[in-house]
Amino acid sequence: MSQEELLVLIYKKDEKAFTHLYDMYSKSLFAVIHVLIKNREEAEDVLQDVFVKIWKNIDSYNESKGRFYTWILNIARNTSIDKLRSKNFNNSQKNLSSDNFVNLLDDSNKLTNKLDAIGIQEFVKKLKPKCIEIINLLFFKGYTQQEASEELAMPLGTIKTQNRNCINDLRNYLKI
Repeated sequence: MSQEELLVLIYKKDEKAFTHLYDMYSKSLFAVIHVLIKNREEAEDVLQDVFVKIWKNIDSYNESKGRFYTWILNIARNTSIDKLRSKNFNNSQKNLSSDNFVNLLDDSNKLTNKLDAIGIQEFVKKLKPKCIEIINLLFFKGYTQQEASEELAMPLGTIKTQNRNCINDLRNYLKI
């Protein structure tokens, strides 16, 4: 089933469309979510929330503003960031055992593998070092533009401009 056919069915709220939507996008969305939410169970919960949001908010998708995949990817990223910033999630992280800290260190060392899981590692490597740093902070570590500005000691306007330019470079590499 093509993406266009799927969108038509989703707009009609066809139940089979939800299964197709999940089958087509769950792996790539989960990879992005799991980069941000290190806990697998929490990441699975967020993935479920993401698909419910996609289903309920499909009417807010506008093809003229961007690709469907980009739209759902932003929902996944924003939902993950919301989860990370939630009070309950932060409180649950305060009581981590020492085993979890070892896993967190291992997971951060495997960021390259996780990037590869969503298929963009080779393209991100082609970007300028500053672009790699900005994309890593904004998209894979969940920083806001303001936080990235502070982390990199760069003006907010420069971060916004660099981010836009880096994304355009990435689009050129991906030919989208």
